[in-house]
Amino acid sequence: MSQTMLSCTGATRPTSALLRRENRRTQKTRRMVRAASATQSFGPCSCHGGEHLSDERKAELVSVCEQIGAAGKGITACDEGPGTIGMRLENVGMVNTEENRRAYRQMLFEAPNANKYLSAAILDPETLYQKSDSQKHNGKLFPAVLSEIGIVPGVKPHLKVYALPGQSGATVMQGLDSLAVRLQEYKDAGCKFAKWRSPMDIDVANGQPSDLTIETNMLDLARYALICQDVGLVPIVEPDVSLKGDHDLETAVRINVKIQSVLFKAMLDHGAYMEGALLKSNMVNPGKNCSKTYTVDEIAEANLEVFRRCFPTAMRSANYLSGGQSLEDAAARLDAINKKKNARDPWNL
Repeated sequence: MSQTMLSCTGATRPTSALLRRENRRTQKTRRMVRAASATQSFGPCSCHGGEHLSDERKAELVSVCEQIGAAGKGITACDEGPGTIGMRLENVGMVNTEENRRAYRQMLFEAPNANKYLSAAILDPETLYQKSDSQKHNGKLFPAVLSEIGIVPGVKPHLKVYALPGQSGATVMQGLDSLAVRLQEYKDAGCKFAKWRSPMDIDVANGQPSDLTIETNMLDLARYALICQDVGLVPIVEPDVSLKGDHDLETAVRINVKIQSVLFKAMLDHGAYMEGALLKSNMVNPGKNCSKTYTVDEIAEANLEVFRRCFPTAMRSANYLSGGQSLEDAAARLDAINKKKNARDPWNL
């Protein structure tokens, strides 16, 4: 008997024997998939919480998070590139040379009692390979100097921002393609963590940040976090909403909740180990050109409201960036946030 038969249109169709054979192949494939899933339990479900990491790696990540998240201390972000820091040096009459940049960083790191107030320092890649010439640390690389005095060294691994086409100037950070290789080099140089910044503006008139802008940036942050932990570095994720704009505080709360909820879901979906990651975010504030005035307490409540809605308790600490605020405003708002914390707010802020 022929294995095929003609249909009324002249095309061939399989006989029942061929259908039975195809069904057997399908069942075999399903059994193979089930067997593979049983040997690697996170299989097709990505929300595995770092199951690919060893217990030792997880313990290392948690230990670094605990050091950085020490109560009463903060992170110094001295990761300006040569161009950015050059403008600051020139403002005080200094020439922008590598030696002057090195001397400036040394003055900061080795200031008396710096380790009483700093838990960590974010470095530009250039600084990783510069050395101290002080009497106490002469000839040692800055990551080693920082580690010796109890300040955890980290690095800024991202590259340049890129304007997303059709998104009214909204950007995404570049640098994922070669990230694993660069992170391994930074880890070998003494770094314990990395920090990736994703800057965004609130522009209500132009619909920004759009869903595309948010999702593109937050997915990149999640992928960066996953790569960091695989290399052995704690990822600090930094969604940075600027103070630009005339939006009110209520709008800022809604948009920050949207951004952070997308970020943390993306991290979970990617299988990031949340206990081995930290947050560095903007303070939730009205836009600089907002016509309405808010009290310090109202701004503090807004920041806690955002965290209570979406910040995982698995993550130990959030370190705010000043983000264009005056030192006085940033300090007053941070103080108010911590005074208003209660049993619902377990994080070090």
